[in-house]
Amino acid sequence: MKPLGPIPAGFEAIDGVLVVAGRPVTHWVEEVGDTPLFLYSAERIRARIAQLRAAMPARLALHYAVKANPFGPVLSLMHGLVDGFDIASGGELRELLACGVAGGEISFAGPGKRDRELEAAIVHGVTLNLESEGEATRALALGQKLGLRPRLAVRVNPDFDLKGSGMKMGGGAKPFGIDAERVPALVRRLLDADADWRGFHIFAGSQALDASAIAETQGQTLDLAARLAQEVGKAPPHCNLGGGLGIPYFGPDTPVDLEAVGGALAQRFERLPEILQDTRFCMELGRYLVGEAGVYLTRVLDRKTSHGETFLVTDGGLHHQLAASGNFGTVVRRNYPVAIATRLGAPVEEEVSIVGCLCTPLDKLAEKAGFPRADVGDLVAVFCAGAYGASASPASFLGQGPALERLV
Repeated sequence: MKPLGPIPAGFEAIDGVLVVAGRPVTHWVEEVGDTPLFLYSAERIRARIAQLRAAMPARLALHYAVKANPFGPVLSLMHGLVDGFDIASGGELRELLACGVAGGEISFAGPGKRDRELEAAIVHGVTLNLESEGEATRALALGQKLGLRPRLAVRVNPDFDLKGSGMKMGGGAKPFGIDAERVPALVRRLLDADADWRGFHIFAGSQALDASAIAETQGQTLDLAARLAQEVGKAPPHCNLGGGLGIPYFGPDTPVDLEAVGGALAQRFERLPEILQDTRFCMELGRYLVGEAGVYLTRVLDRKTSHGETFLVTDGGLHHQLAASGNFGTVVRRNYPVAIATRLGAPVEEEVSIVGCLCTPLDKLAEKAGFPRADVGDLVAVFCAGAYGASASPASFLGQGPALERLV
């Protein structure tokens, strides 16, 4: 049998049924009226942010990366919990504005920003993290046309990456940011144009579980920010240190030692060079804030055997949970944390594969793993579904349509 990923701590069962927000998941499915269903726990999101606040230095602001989960009720919840938001599209900007978030609380990164997106950001006072000199030229021209002083930061492509990260965002040739050696000249150009220079955005990688690697990268980021500021000759008002904190998805994974990361960062803050003494710092986190707060529920429609193997066929699949199917950046397919939500805690009785309803062999939610016996009507739970689930999956594939979503 192939191992399943670890179910996040704190999930319980009532009479063998998974509980979310104090109620069995069967209650939520009945209340919503159908499956598949994403449930997001507000309590778990609040607890994770409180944990971060306690572990990190007081001067470190927390930003939410909207791309992790742009569900409107989640954004509204975050509005009262975090210090700012990071977006990657004009669509995400519209979602935040609709939730009452002020433009001054938002920064906008990502290559390939359209002129209409740049213009909307400038009009609403959003900080643009510039990804190239060409984007800087367009932003400055739009600011002049609008008669507005654009808020512009520079996204730096650092000459290092985050060791052990699941997704490397820095080091070497990258479509993200401006190579570090070219940054000072661009900043001086922004200052000469009387733009409102907001500082640096330095993101080396994400989904790392090694506290020492994260701390090392944060130290390198601070060193780079100081060196660039010295070359510019002006202190950066703000510096986004990126994210990097991962969550356990697979068998051998263990949670990040948050206290170790926070302690190391606090020590670095205590000995900042003079040019960074008044700089405001933030971490940009998405997956770490919401990933473990989400559960994807799908119902078993059929139980079948083929050449001696047992398959549970569900009404969900990769069109809602592309990452859990192993088709979202995974080289070797491994099983996410998956359980029979209506048999939680029951002993393993058989090896089965749990598949979705799509006409493709890629549609697997669990492969040859050990589960209690499940039958038609049972609910399957895919954990760690609060990030890069509904919005990162091809919901329209084969005309299946989106899953339901609920913040509870």
